[in-house]
Amino acid sequence: MVTRKKFIRASGIISAGLLMKPSNILAFAPPVFESKRPPLADRKFMSKAAEQEIEQVQRMIADPELAWLFSNCYPNTLDTTVDFEMINGKPDTYVITGDIDAMWLRDSSAQVWPYLMLVKNDEPLQQLIQGVINRQVKCIHRDRYANAFYKDENKISEWKSDLTDMKPGVHERKWEVDSLCYPIRLAHHYWTLTGDVKPFDSEWQESIQLILKTFKEQQRKHDQGPYTFQRTTSWATDGVPLSGYGYPVKPIGLICSMFRPSDDATIFPFLIPSNFFAVVSLRQAAEMVSKILHNSSLANECVDLADEVERALQQYATIQHHTLGKIYAYEINGFGSFNLMDDANVPSLLSLPYLDAVPPGNLTYMATRKFVLSADNPFFFKGTAGEGIGGPHAGLDMIWPLSIIMRGLTSQHQSEIKKCIQMLIHSNAGTGFMHESFHKNDVTNFTRKWFSWANTLLGEFIIKTANANPALLKNKFS
Repeated sequence: MVTRKKFIRASGIISAGLLMKPSNILAFAPPVFESKRPPLADRKFMSKAAEQEIEQVQRMIADPELAWLFSNCYPNTLDTTVDFEMINGKPDTYVITGDIDAMWLRDSSAQVWPYLMLVKNDEPLQQLIQGVINRQVKCIHRDRYANAFYKDENKISEWKSDLTDMKPGVHERKWEVDSLCYPIRLAHHYWTLTGDVKPFDSEWQESIQLILKTFKEQQRKHDQGPYTFQRTTSWATDGVPLSGYGYPVKPIGLICSMFRPSDDATIFPFLIPSNFFAVVSLRQAAEMVSKILHNSSLANECVDLADEVERALQQYATIQHHTLGKIYAYEINGFGSFNLMDDANVPSLLSLPYLDAVPPGNLTYMATRKFVLSADNPFFFKGTAGEGIGGPHAGLDMIWPLSIIMRGLTSQHQSEIKKCIQMLIHSNAGTGFMHESFHKNDVTNFTRKWFSWANTLLGEFIIKTANANPALLKNKFS
């Protein structure tokens, strides 16, 4: 922003009485940041608690562009993506990703996650999130191997020709371990914050049993399991090799994931970040079924599987890097092969502390963090517009704001957090929102102008910064 002092120096004014033409004044006027939120009448859901949070945090932000970004992005899920109703006396919330009219189990959980801290002071918002939990239970019952669903349970997908067991109401059937972890994470945090047990009925318990069954099938101890997937496409990361079962694995206790959280196919099916996530989720599920439903047998099964996967991670998930020492691999196959990289989508190696999978000060994680945020990671891109992690999904040189936000959320250093905020402000390219990805040298070259997960996650990052490092928000970033 041009200060008065700089304005006077730049225009050569030495006399307070010198008249200036209106056109000259306008030339130095600061940019006007108009709200990009929908008109009140067009918003999908209104939360008093969310509006109060926006006002409170905005007052803490000195940079006008950051304040504008926060006010646009944080409520974006509520403003534009939720469809709430009561069905048979129970809340039901369908959540689209943004510009794709389908509900991903992962995205829908992550999109409403930053509002959980508000639910105790906002009963309608609490009902909305109850509805997400209920809708996710329906989705898991419909197809435990699918990643994305329609509201209309009879709708036929554009991917109906995929060579897999496609069903009406399923948008896409890509098996991703994290798809069954995210609903547990959301449910557990909701229950922990509210103490409300209404969503956790017999149908919810059955969904946990289905999740446990699926995880065990995909350990592939006895056979390859019931899931296969193939797609007729020239896009290599959209298909699974070897008749849709993927490349072979040695059964070591880990869980196979045919796709990453980016919806790209894995190279080696033991996806390490997702297995870490599964350990956390299984322990959370065990706590809930034990304390809420008093089902010690199911709880013990969850704990036993969590213990088994955790032991396998301790034994097989790390490799010796030539300069950094012990770090986590991204994918392995149990035979000794591994893939060293990280992807922007969560769960990622970078995000492990965010998911409560490892402590932020864990030495192996810290070494891994150095790796994934360096040129040694083939999907870390650095250019004139910023630096961050991308992935095959959007292509080379395309940085995902998700990765910059996650870097900030998991950072323990104020200088790094400040750098992340600066890059995120720049990346909006004047649109007022986050995007799926942007080119490392040109923020105007971006993908997906309406990607609600990234928008809401930015809000979570800024709120965390306001609570933990409020002085940082007194800076002018842009």
